[in-house]
Amino acid sequence: MSTPADTVWIAEQAREIGFDLCGVVSAEKFPELQQFEEWLDRGYAGEMKYLEDSRRQDPTAAMENIRSVIVCALNYNTPLPYSTEVAAGGAAPEDGPRGWISRYAWGDDYHEVLWEKLNTLEGRLRERFPLPFESRAYADTGPIAERIAAKYAGLGWLGKNTLLLNARLGSWLFLGVLLTSLDLRPSLTSAEEVPPDLCGNCRQCLDACPTEALVEPYLLDARRCISYLTIELRGAIPEQFREPIGWHIYGCDICQDVCPFNRDAPVTAVSNFLPRGTSPAHSLLAPDLEWLAGLDEQQFRRIFRASAIKRTKWQGLVRNACLALGNTTVPRSREFHARVATLLTKLGKSSDAGIAESAEWARARIQQEPT
Repeated sequence: MSTPADTVWIAEQAREIGFDLCGVVSAEKFPELQQFEEWLDRGYAGEMKYLEDSRRQDPTAAMENIRSVIVCALNYNTPLPYSTEVAAGGAAPEDGPRGWISRYAWGDDYHEVLWEKLNTLEGRLRERFPLPFESRAYADTGPIAERIAAKYAGLGWLGKNTLLLNARLGSWLFLGVLLTSLDLRPSLTSAEEVPPDLCGNCRQCLDACPTEALVEPYLLDARRCISYLTIELRGAIPEQFREPIGWHIYGCDICQDVCPFNRDAPVTAVSNFLPRGTSPAHSLLAPDLEWLAGLDEQQFRRIFRASAIKRTKWQGLVRNACLALGNTTVPRSREFHARVATLLTKLGKSSDAGIAESAEWARARIQQEPT
């Protein structure tokens, strides 16, 4: 096994590269993973079949010869309002109706940003440890529960919203891991050093969730989660969730927006995570819904080529924009209703069933609104 000085050196290198937190943990089956099979059996994973990979339940199976996991966290909070601080759908009738994109997807694809930093860290490890060793970098892409490994590497605790929370940084954290065959000294020397759960009696995240996806503290039914519905789910979104989704078109931040540990969370120094866009209407910070709903597939691919938003695919984003148009609550002009009704009528004839059904649902709601 390496020395404690090596572990300190790894954390120092990670911070120098730009990570905000770094810890080392031995690859082992953490206690929380024993509950994962039951979570899957309840159907809470929905259509996310990749979560059924058996390697996710045992980090020792995630890579051959694995001995240690280096967990790194990168703050992506930006000095811009939270979704709970902005008027949904546009602040004034003269504004175009707006949608909300989750904070993590405003800027460049976080996978690429994390991979670059993780690969830099791996290069420094090879300079420090000259003997051959195996390693593999994952940025929310591998068969490992990063947030659980992060807990036992000392980066924070798992909050009632199921996310990693850090007392100083809050929860606006991207997690990346380096799996390695190096036998590294863990950052924590005993179970007593694992960061304590500081959620206490607070339940703001549970009470604020519009779809009641947090069925109880620390337990998420992904099938009800707005992030799952707008990103992972293919086809039509169940009607019971269409109105509660509101103006969300990619992901959701509500359970983080209301978390007390995020009230004074520091902002990131990484400019990659600031909102992309060529104009205020086309910014990814509360973008114009008519613009998004009117994109064709080629335009979508060009605009979101280097963005995490590409995961929802063109069909998903247009479907979501249609629903958000149907949920617009700010009074609009007759011209707006006529214009949007024309757009939704066109989309209602789409060959994609999810788009067509969402457009028809939204058009029916807009026609019911007084003008």
